[in-house]
Amino acid sequence: MSNLTHVLTSTGRQAWVGARLLLVATLLLGIGYPAVIWAAGQVVPGHEASIGQDFPVADDDWFHGRPSANDDDGLASGPSNLGPSSPDLLDLIEQRRAAVAQVEGVDPGSVPADALTASASGLDRFISPEYAALQVDRVAQDRGLSVAEVERLVRAHTSGRQLGFLGQPRVDVLALNRALEGAD
Repeated sequence: MSNLTHVLTSTGRQAWVGARLLLVATLLLGIGYPAVIWAAGQVVPGHEASIGQDFPVADDDWFHGRPSANDDDGLASGPSNLGPSSPDLLDLIEQRRAAVAQVEGVDPGSVPADALTASASGLDRFISPEYAALQVDRVAQDRGLSVAEVERLVRAHTSGRQLGFLGQPRVDVLALNRALEGAD
């Protein structure tokens, strides 16, 4: 067998191995993995309302979530595109700080950052435990519940760091507000 024939045969075999590998990877990662994730999403309870806030957040008897750059519209998911040095963003943050401080009856300096800034998607259903704690007295008073009962609900809907070290502790404000519906 000539050297050229050997090279062509070897290259052909490698191409065939590569094509089979591409086919397997496409089936597994392009079809199999998305199908498994989709199926898992269908089985998980409550997946139909997994983002945003579907409660009238202007009402004081609900916990308020993070601000949204798109009014919690899933079709318009995205940030405001205002950068950290934007005077418009700084003005918006100060307006939010004053509004939250007034509604909660606290000093503007004690308003947590997540009450002032929208998430990157604008659809974040989680708030910090600090922001939830800031709202407990208002929600308890407006709903006619004891502060202890509302604090218990907040604790029940607070999650720690994922795997013990990823992310920050968070409160699922959507689930918390749903629990409030049943607490009345």
